[in-house]
Amino acid sequence: MRARNLSSLAVVCVAVLCCLGTKRDYAKPTTEELMARIPANPTPHCKSDQGLPDATCTPGSVITKSKDDICNNVSTSSIRPISEYTDKLKVAQIVEYGWHDNDPSDYEEDHLISLEIGGNPDDTANLWPEPHSGVYGSLVKDKVENWLHKQICDGSMTPEEAQQGIASDWRQYIEKAVPQTPHKRVMEVQ
Repeated sequence: MRARNLSSLAVVCVAVLCCLGTKRDYAKPTTEELMARIPANPTPHCKSDQGLPDATCTPGSVITKSKDDICNNVSTSSIRPISEYTDKLKVAQIVEYGWHDNDPSDYEEDHLISLEIGGNPDDTANLWPEPHSGVYGSLVKDKVENWLHKQICDGSMTPEEAQQGIASDWRQYIEKAVPQTPHKRVMEVQ
């Protein structure tokens, strides 16, 4: 009897571990579906302004607004799109954004609404080529993303507030997320 209970417990534990970090109702697209989303002949039509993506080209999108999904299913690796897709999409979007620097290694194919706060992992409306360099580069935004995740999980902010805030202007959180960043001084000079 005890062996059967332990066996049942083991099955439950394995099931929980397999599901941890996934959005239960998220249907991950096939490689073919993802690759079909990449523009075949990209043309410049998007503009970035001081670290923000073009709101028309990259408005953001989410797969969950559930605090439980965001805070208790912490692994994003199970929903992250394949690098073959994001690498090729980044090259196309560098053209669409009209960046003069066309070296893909100078950019992160970033989720405007980060995965750790419920952002959609593979929707082109939530992905854009974010420069690593600059006051509003990808490394600063990564710190904002982590801070927003903490705000949601400690109840200081709802998922919707964090998602709308990061999509509209993620820079508004820099002072709180990265207090030592002299962004105010930089913004006043520009």
